[in-house]
Amino acid sequence: MGSRPYGTNVLVTGASSGIGLACLLLFARKGYHVWGVSRSANIGQDVPDTVHLSSLDVTDDIMVASGIERIWSEAVDLTGDGIGTVVHCAGFGIGGASEDTTATAALAQFDTNYLGIVRINNALLPHMRSRGPAMVIALGSIAGRISIPFQAHYSASKFAVEAFMEALRIEGKPFGIRSCVVEAGDTKTPFTGRRQMSIPSDSPYADQARKAIGKMEKDEQNGYAPSKVASVVFNMAQRKNPPVRKPVGAGYALLMFLKRLLPDRIAIWVVTKMYIG
Repeated sequence: MGSRPYGTNVLVTGASSGIGLACLLLFARKGYHVWGVSRSANIGQDVPDTVHLSSLDVTDDIMVASGIERIWSEAVDLTGDGIGTVVHCAGFGIGGASEDTTATAALAQFDTNYLGIVRINNALLPHMRSRGPAMVIALGSIAGRISIPFQAHYSASKFAVEAFMEALRIEGKPFGIRSCVVEAGDTKTPFTGRRQMSIPSDSPYADQARKAIGKMEKDEQNGYAPSKVASVVFNMAQRKNPPVRKPVGAGYALLMFLKRLLPDRIAIWVVTKMYIG
């Protein structure tokens, strides 16, 4: 099992499907007590007694505050300890040209992908500071390092997560709170089918948007299994001093390395060729 540097209790958001579900099941198999939250508490399969599922909307301030208090109390009552690790997986994507996407839609994207993390952390971190060493892991994306055309607002939300987690890394260190962003690339999950589209038929961007998003969807459905990302998340949760960010897969790690070396205009040219041609 290893050293379990942050205890045996884990909270996973977005736990009903995809990478969140894969994380929930992997931690449970490794002997952890796992509290999984999502808008729907039904994951469609039986789980061991060490898995505790509940409904929680990360965009609802009141539900988050009360839900975290309940989960913390449950963990202490059941195991004598609180939550030592939180894995933020809740999120969704919107596709379409930035011009065709309303501010309301963009705000909804940030409300889940970024502010959802903020809400959970604001409720959980005071407890984590009181218990000692703790780990905060956020599911990032390669789109949080390289902006993807026709996913401008999704990319922006993931850039925000990267910035937030860097600051938390510094702020939390004196209190024993570690943080890490696990940057997933193309992964085969229900995320693809749930992407919210904003491509009006009369949009001057329609053809390019459909082409780019079609390429994304094909890459995602041919991508990694969620279990591969979950394995990286689990490994980060075993480390007392994890990296600030951890790309999933050698190919994406190389891509991030090259981005640091290449001029921005070259990186943008490469991304343009990848998605638009």
